[in-house]
Amino acid sequence: MTTDDIVARWGLRPVINASGTMTVIGASSARPEVIEAVSAILPRFVEIDALQQVASRTIARLCGAEAGFVTASTAAGITLAVAGAMTGLDRAAIARLPDASGLKYEVAVMAGHLISYGAPVEQAVRLAGAEVVSVGQATSVAEYELEAALSERTAAALYVISHHAVQYGMLSLRRFSEIAHAHGVPVIVDAAAEYGLKCFIEEGADIALYSAHKFLRAPTAGIVAGRRDLVRAAYLQNGGIGRGMKVGKEGIAGTIVALEAWETTDHVAQRAAEAQLLALWQAALAGRPGVTASIVADPTGNPVDRLGVSIDPALAKTTAWNLTSRLAAGTPSIAVRAEALEHGYFELDPCNLDAAEAKIVGEQLVAALEASLGGGAPMTSYAEWFSTRESEIWDIQ
Repeated sequence: MTTDDIVARWGLRPVINASGTMTVIGASSARPEVIEAVSAILPRFVEIDALQQVASRTIARLCGAEAGFVTASTAAGITLAVAGAMTGLDRAAIARLPDASGLKYEVAVMAGHLISYGAPVEQAVRLAGAEVVSVGQATSVAEYELEAALSERTAAALYVISHHAVQYGMLSLRRFSEIAHAHGVPVIVDAAAEYGLKCFIEEGADIALYSAHKFLRAPTAGIVAGRRDLVRAAYLQNGGIGRGMKVGKEGIAGTIVALEAWETTDHVAQRAAEAQLLALWQAALAGRPGVTASIVADPTGNPVDRLGVSIDPALAKTTAWNLTSRLAAGTPSIAVRAEALEHGYFELDPCNLDAAEAKIVGEQLVAALEASLGGGAPMTSYAEWFSTRESEIWDIQ
């Protein structure tokens, strides 16, 4: 059965992903070699711990770590890493969580890093039985504020690298780590959607967490990499609160192969192909009334560019939310990076597209703009758009 067959069979709309590696639409398309590995292992039986040992060696090599393992997601990785920092190898404490009695239970997080990635970062910490200690303000953190937040109750310090996080006024990872280490506190880094694999441990992380199903293009899974003792303590949580976060053989095998493929990927050629798609879109939008399109760099330093599109409603006769809603409602549905719609702005991300799909995105975007100039649907406010979107999300039959 082909992908198109199964989408049609279940009455789902096909989606063209111009939004990047967003979990809400499946994050990425799996690499062919990953699909082959998953298909090969699904009918087989293996010892999961032995398979995780293979994953550990692969993760250690690719991430510059001492050890690693695969879990259900990066969010699961946060919970497990925090729990491991709290319990160490104490099996009784592992069995007792989320009861943190007698354990270090505080986790320091800069206020600008207390984001939602679809769920609150703070919740992933609290699932371990820990408590978040917010450091500084949303747009400003001083070194003395981190110093003051660390105490004999501190189990770990969590650093979040994400486009959702505040991009200014925060301590650098290197300095954050230096201060935490001076107090004997391990540093956990949430780097779910990041491109680099070795840089975070090089900059001081004791545990680095990655998504396997974003840039790596594996099945849905999370990668825990870092210091051997902390990795082992986190892994032992699978016999406790991590049981509900377990990953199957297909997720582990797919992650191993995705990491191996990443090692041999021609990233320069990949970026060049994406640049051609950006140029295609930019040319299609050039001279359109009320439309400004420009190349924008990724805010966290990933080597990925996107096309930023600003809409002036007075000239375009439409709004960013009307335009993106129209794209999303079509068949195929076109998903764009739409996190700043209230500012009349969205982005097109080419990293999950081929040339044929990118052409459809450009054509549909131009068609929607021309329809608006010809007197399309009335413009709605962002609040109206968001309210409709929220009701659709929660309307589960």
